[in-house]
Amino acid sequence: MSVQAGPTTQAYRIAQEKHRRRFSPWLVLAVASVVLALVFVAWPILNVLLKSFSGATGDPLAGWAEFFGDPQYPTAVGNTLLLAAIVTVLATAIGVFLAYFTSRFAFWGKAAIAVLPVTAILVPEVIVTQAWLMFLGNNGFLTRFVRDVFGAEMPTLYGWRGLILILPLLYYTYVYLGTLAALKSFDSQLEEAAMSLGSPPLVARLKVMIPAIFPAVASTSIVVFTLTIGNFATSTIIGGKVQLLAPLTYKAFLAETGGNPVMQSTLATVAIAIVALVLFFQRMTVGRKKYEMVQGRSWTPIKLRGGSGALLSIIAAAILIASTLPLVMVTAMAFTASSGPVLRWGAFSFDNIAKVLTREPQPILNTIGFGAIACAIGVFVSVIVSVVIVKKKNFLTPALDYLVMLPMALSGTVLGIGMMTTFGSDSLIPLSGTTSIIVLVFVIRRLVHGVRNASATLHAIPDSLEDASISLGVPPFRSFLNVVLPLMVPGIAAATVLTWVTIIGELSASLVVYSAGKETITIKVFQLMNTGLNGQAAAYGLILILLAIVPIFIATRVFRIRLFT
Repeated sequence: MSVQAGPTTQAYRIAQEKHRRRFSPWLVLAVASVVLALVFVAWPILNVLLKSFSGATGDPLAGWAEFFGDPQYPTAVGNTLLLAAIVTVLATAIGVFLAYFTSRFAFWGKAAIAVLPVTAILVPEVIVTQAWLMFLGNNGFLTRFVRDVFGAEMPTLYGWRGLILILPLLYYTYVYLGTLAALKSFDSQLEEAAMSLGSPPLVARLKVMIPAIFPAVASTSIVVFTLTIGNFATSTIIGGKVQLLAPLTYKAFLAETGGNPVMQSTLATVAIAIVALVLFFQRMTVGRKKYEMVQGRSWTPIKLRGGSGALLSIIAAAILIASTLPLVMVTAMAFTASSGPVLRWGAFSFDNIAKVLTREPQPILNTIGFGAIACAIGVFVSVIVSVVIVKKKNFLTPALDYLVMLPMALSGTVLGIGMMTTFGSDSLIPLSGTTSIIVLVFVIRRLVHGVRNASATLHAIPDSLEDASISLGVPPFRSFLNVVLPLMVPGIAAATVLTWVTIIGELSASLVVYSAGKETITIKVFQLMNTGLNGQAAAYGLILILLAIVPIFIATRVFRIRLFT
């Protein structure tokens, strides 16, 4: 039995055949995107790898001989892997616990408490580190209080102790958000079915719920592991005598800026290799596990009761207080009178704010200017790339998808070194010392956020809408502009806000490529902390936090944009 195509189907096929013969702008955009990605992403990384085999004495293995011959380098790699493992375990435990707590139980203030963990990724890392130093450092607020009142000395925050305290609180939000999304999509009827077959509640949960959320937990844990390996600010400021890969790479960069950068490239290559192996392991293990949930009934939250409920509440409250403490400390320090490095706690003052706004406003202006340009370019490119990857696939799509996501697997220090190696003063495209290289680093480092948000929006837009427009005789490119692009506006807005927030908080990559007079707020805070001027550093930090939080508040409360889903 044959089915005759209707008029609409015939018209659509005729229109498709007609426009297929025409010139396709999407193929040109795909080619241009791949070329740009090869030049500004693949080329710098390849240069880093090649430089590690170009010794000044002509021996291609000179850098590697020094790496294995100097005990500090293998020690730094071992310490970095150990730290990443510890932080990943702790951050995963915290994130999974909070996600389960907020999704499984009903309690007062749940809506606010569920959002509080997000503040951990809104406050830039260097600001968080500064706040913890002011609270628990050698002359911190709590340290001095315990010393003056009880006559006791608190353990130092520097070294392993501080790293293991701060880094899990910096990164657990990634696990929390991923696990919370998985738990919200979990069908509770599966767990109930297991219990109806005789499994105890705990056993049913372990056998049904854990496998279902495992891919989300494992994937976000891998993100935490890679972020810890590339961590720079906290490792440099708090690490003390602990040898770690990212600070050591930056020190090699400073020592070899004017000479043969073989050691910095060797260390950067080691970092790239570690992350590549981790991602390969993820693809071979976690990537094979996939569970799809059909629409079902989610959990009905239960009220917290008894001693166990009180204990869970205390643990959750302690985690949330520790997460929001940096925000409170930075605000307090910014309005505390100071004399050089000495903060006079209890003495309220606007002097720190006035100094940074009137005497040295350039870092603020640089952050806003560089960030705005990079954000505009990044969002524009991310929209084009996401459309090519999701809607207009061709033979270049897989390569483009991989190249765009590649910077996510690199630390900022490695990316910055690659940029300076490739676009230095003696290169084919000399950009060092210019604003362009800072903006370029911002765009490449944070492009993935825009691509992910725009791609998520495109996946939710049916192809039939654009097909209907084409079937009515509208050219494909104009159909996209008239039909698809307006539907992408919420996703583009979310991508803009998140790209902006991550750009203005960038430190490690910009610290490698910036030049005098082009300091951003994060660089200025880093410099002020090294000189002990914590009051002014806190003032800059507070302004940076406001630059991040105000757009988020406007987007979520005024325009009702969902940023963290």
